Order: sequence, then structure tokens, then C-alpha cells
Amino acid sequence: QSVVWGERKQHTTQHTHTHMSSVAVKLWEPDQRQVEATALARFMRHVNQAFGLSLESYHSLWQWSVDHHTDLWASLWDFLGVRSSVPYDSVLLDPLASMDSIPRWFPGARLNFAENLLMRAPSDKTAVVGLVEGDEVARKLTFEELRSQVAICSAALRKMGIQPGDRVAAYAPNTVEALIVLLATATIGAVFSSTSPDFGVAAVVERFGQIKPRILFCSVKQKYRNRKFLLGSKIMEIVNSLPSLERVVLYNGVDADPTDCQDIPLSCTMADFLAEGWMETGDIPELVFEQLPFDHPLYILYSSGTTGKPKCLVHSAGGTLLKHLEEHTLHSDLGEKDVLFFFTTCAWMMYHWLISGLATGATIVLFDGSPFHPSPSTLWDTVDRYGITVFGGSAKYFAALEEVDCRPRDTHSLKSLRAVLSTGSPLKDESFDFVYNHIHPDVMLGSISGGTDIIACFMGSNPMLPVYRGQIQARHLGMDVQAFDEEGKAVEGVQGELVCCKPFPSMPVHFLDDEDGAKYRRAYFERFPGVWAHGDFITIHAETKGVVMHGRSDATLNPCGVRFGSAELYHIVEQFPEVHDSLAVGQRMGEDERVVLFLMMNPGQEFTEELVNKIKMVIRDRLSPRHVPSIVLETKDIPYTMNGKKVEIAVKKIINGEDGSANRDALANPQSLDLYVDIPELMTNKMHPVLSWSNLSQSSGGSGH
Repeated sequence: QSVVWGERKQHTTQHTHTHMSSVAVKLWEPDQRQVEATALARFMRHVNQAFGLSLESYHSLWQWSVDHHTDLWASLWDFLGVRSSVPYDSVLLDPLASMDSIPRWFPGARLNFAENLLMRAPSDKTAVVGLVEGDEVARKLTFEELRSQVAICSAALRKMGIQPGDRVAAYAPNTVEALIVLLATATIGAVFSSTSPDFGVAAVVERFGQIKPRILFCSVKQKYRNRKFLLGSKIMEIVNSLPSLERVVLYNGVDADPTDCQDIPLSCTMADFLAEGWMETGDIPELVFEQLPFDHPLYILYSSGTTGKPKCLVHSAGGTLLKHLEEHTLHSDLGEKDVLFFFTTCAWMMYHWLISGLATGATIVLFDGSPFHPSPSTLWDTVDRYGITVFGGSAKYFAALEEVDCRPRDTHSLKSLRAVLSTGSPLKDESFDFVYNHIHPDVMLGSISGGTDIIACFMGSNPMLPVYRGQIQARHLGMDVQAFDEEGKAVEGVQGELVCCKPFPSMPVHFLDDEDGAKYRRAYFERFPGVWAHGDFITIHAETKGVVMHGRSDATLNPCGVRFGSAELYHIVEQFPEVHDSLAVGQRMGEDERVVLFLMMNPGQEFTEELVNKIKMVIRDRLSPRHVPSIVLETKDIPYTMNGKKVEIAVKKIINGEDGSANRDALANPQSLDLYVDIPELMTNKMHPVLSWSNLSQSSGGSGH
């Protein structure tokens, strides 16, 4: 059924999914003074004054924001101070158009993304701190110094002939050089796309080959765990596979290792390239910001590509800017006083999210290398050294800290820290406890969730609200997120599909090579016409309105017609001290499906029938008999993406006799997929209670993640 914006039916009948416990355990709460001082509270007062309202809580503000979404985004434009040379004609070109028609936001406006990041803070304030594993000397640039570097790079790009809409690619670690290239590209209105040196050649070519960049920036070396990796041979393969390239710019050690790169076609050093940007008088050129439409392309990001060719998602300058400003300023309470850090590579959307922190006047901290070298406390050293106030990492990072018993609270001051953010996968209940017990007892723990598809968050941190164990604090302003049952009705307290019922500015403007929008509509609007279906299972808590993530719905387990997310099993299984990691997938059995659970054991722990029986008993008691897996096997490795997400769909395809090994180079540990091919015990209809992996252990490889 088509769901019209603003029309939702609450549904409270019996549901097959597991009900969320009504008991919410509060772990942290801001005091009233803190709440009143937040930018979010100031925005609520702004809305009350502008519209003659008397909203008194975040939840009432959120309800207003989705009921009056065009007023919300117009109010945010003003409150957040978006810089534009030409005002917009209207908020939405056609407010009544269906959401799947790709709404056009703020027609008539002219602005520049880079200008909004570079021109909103005092010139002498530190804009960026660049850190590389093992290097004692950080690279620091003030906003004025950053503007000068961007001006030179921008002038060099223009001299080469780069124009609005051209593609500029970077195969780069998360360093200051990549940031300068990104911002210089945005000054022109060219489109920036990046990936990380830990990607294999095939994965890089599969991505950049689709977008046809004119110029490629590459770092020729990278450090990780105190090892230096020379990338010249990989760059050579990449360049030879991209016929669209006109120039290849090499940096980071080219002079030290010239023999590694001297034969790369079309190449020059970064120093030589930037020399072309200086004025003939030796002065720094003027920094020119092309004024472009709100929906002008800014970034091309990619779907994970673990089961097929990665989709190329084109995101707009205006949509990215406005949504990130909302998330940083209001939901993270970020401003000039702050220092923002998120552990990410240039291949993850959180890199772009981090960079946008500049628009608030905050200092951003970049880090390249291993977060566990020379010790697990490496990143917490940077918190104390640089006064980081908002610290972010993946859920897997926090789980790994707990696993190695790293307790920053016992060894570090962390006096500057006021917020900890996590994303990438659902943050476990135990990780909530770990943050408050062993990192800091008085911080806002923001589990945030969105995706590459929207280059932003649907829900996340909220400085006005408490933190409850296992819950994302709230849905973001303007994001009409609901949990839909299979009939397309909104439910609370039970698991449903994550949908968004109103348009928002950071929706992709299009997919590359999808002129009629068919791929776009199929990706998000096929499940519920007119409503964005994101492909995740969530539960919205009836009392707190917090959100619990249950994992991907496209990897749904469906035994005997009961649909549930794999994360429900992970939450239980990975509490067992014997288990290092787990993976649950469905295997087709005629018209039905059985659940297969793979266990990766901790070192020194044995996979036994006794352990399996204990796990099954707890699953039965805490969830239901239908959640109990039919088959349990030991595995030596579990596949992950480069960004720390479990790869369930590829394994599901493999055990169902399909090709799930496409784009192996997009995985952190591609050899792990070999472990799931032709498993004899899964090639029968017999429901085995427990099976060992010993017959396949010889084919296991290193974990790589």
C-alpha cells in the first residue's frame, strides 16, 4: 500500500517478533542546567518563538519536526547559518510529490560546500590535527593555513582543467593531504570519491572504474602496526586499469622511495602538482568558491559490494551540509569549543561525517594507522594530548577494547571527554556497560545509526535525553523513522522494518548509470511504495522512544515463517566467554529455512556439545524455541567488511549454492569466504544438533580484521 507522508497507523495486535522488555535501564542523564545550555534546547526555543508554539520536550519537538518537515528544514537553514550567495525559492520543489520521485530540496539556492566548512571559524583557530601511527610530531593547521593550502590545490586543479561535475578520486589514508584535496575539489564543484589503501586492487578498480575520474591522488606508503607498506605496485595496477585518468598525483614518501613509483604512468609528485597552483608572483592564489545549486553533486560513495557490483551513490553538497550541520550542532552539541575525533578510513561514510565537523568551527582530529599500536590505549592517549571532547569509533572497536581488558578510565585523565559515539553495527548492551564502567562514568554515549545510503544518521545521540542500556537515544529531527510490520503498519515495542516516511535532504540525488531511477526505487521503495525502507530491523521502545537495532533485514532469518534478525542471536551467543565471534544465516530447506549458527572460539577454548547445548538453552529461554538454530558449527574465521560489519549475505548465498564470493577485495579478510564453500554437513536435509568444523580447519586463513 502507498503510505502518504504524515499518515501512519499505529498497530498493537499480536506480532510474531520478540517483544522488547519494558524495563529500561538508565545509565546517564544530563542535568537541567546542561539541557538548557544545549544548542538543541536553543533550537526548540527558536521554533517556539517562530511558530507560536510551546514545545517543552525533545519528543514533542521531534513530532513537530516530522509533521511539519518543510518548516523544520527551513528553520534549520536559518538557525544553523547556512552560507549561500542566492536564497532558495522554496524548501521543496514539489511538496506533494511521492518520496520515491527523489524530492528536490531548496531550488534556487546557490552555495558552496567548502565555503561553509572553511569560512565559519576564527582564522587563528586550529582546524585540523593530523596524526599518523608512531609519529610523535602531529601536523596542525589553523583555519587560515588550511584555507591557504586548499587555495593552492584548488588553483592547480583548475589549471589542469577540472570543472564542476568532473570526478576527482583519492586512494588515500586518513591524513591532512586527503582533506586538502577533498576541500579543493569541493571549491570547484567537482565530485570527490575516496577509498582506502587497505582495499585490494580489484575493489578499487570496481569502484573508480564506474565513476571515471580525471585525476587520482595516491599515497605511496602507509603505516600499520609499525610496518611500512609500499603501495607502488598496487597503484600501478589501478592506474593501468583506469583509462579515464589524465593525471596521477603521488605523495607521502615519494622522494624517499622514488624507485617504487617512478614508472607509474601520468604521475607527478604532490609538490610538483601544487607548484602549478601558485601565482607567478609567488603569492597564494585567491580562494574561489563556485556557487552551485543545493543538489549539485559533492561525493560519490559506494555500497559494500560484498555480494555484487558496488552501487555508486551520488550525494549532494547542500543535503550533506545541512544534515551534517544538524547532526553535529544539535545532536552532538558540537561547536568552536570542541575537538572531534572519529576513528575511520577514507572509505567509510564516517570520514565525510567527521570532515563536516569543520562547519561548526570545531577542530577535527585525523588518525591513520592501527588503533591498537603500540598499545590498546593509543587513541585514548590522543584524547588527553589534544583535548578531544567528542570521541567516536565502531562498535567492533569498543568490543575489542573490552576483549583485551583495556580500561582507559584507570590509566588516563579523559577530563576533556564529554561524549562517546559508536556506529558501524549495533552496540552491544555489554559495551554500554563497558563505556560507563571503564572509559568514563559521565559522558553522553551516543550509539548512532544511518548509513552510506544517506551519508548521515536516522537516529543517534541527543544531549537533552538520558542514555538507556542498549538503546539509541532518539530519532533525529526531521527523520520520520518508524518500525513497520509486514503489512506496512507502524508498531512500537516489537521488532519491525526500519522505514522513513518523510523525505530528507541527504537522500542520494541519484545512482550513477541509473537514468530512469529504476535502481534507486528498487533499492529503497520496493518493499513499501512511497516509503524509504532501509533494510534494518529495529524496535522503538514504547516508553522511552529510544531505538534498538537488530541487524540487517535483508539477512533476515525466517525458520517456520518466524522472521527475526541475526543480532538477536549475537546478543546472547557472544556473552559466552568461550565465544569470540558468531555468524547466523538461513539455509533454504525446500519451502522453509533452517538457521545455521557458526561459532568462532576464543583462543584456548574448545567447541563442545556441552557449550552448544548451553547456548541453545539460553536462546530458548530468552527468545523462543523457534529462535534456536538447527545446526551449530565451529568456524575459524568470520568475514567482515573493511568497516567492521559482518558479511552475512555472502555466506548465506554460498551455503545456498549461489555465488557469494563476488568482490572479495571489499572484505577485510576475503579468504574467510572459502571456509563456507561445500560444507558436507550442510548438503543434507538432516537437522544435525551440533557439528564440528575440524574437517575444514585446514583451509582457514588469518582473520585480517
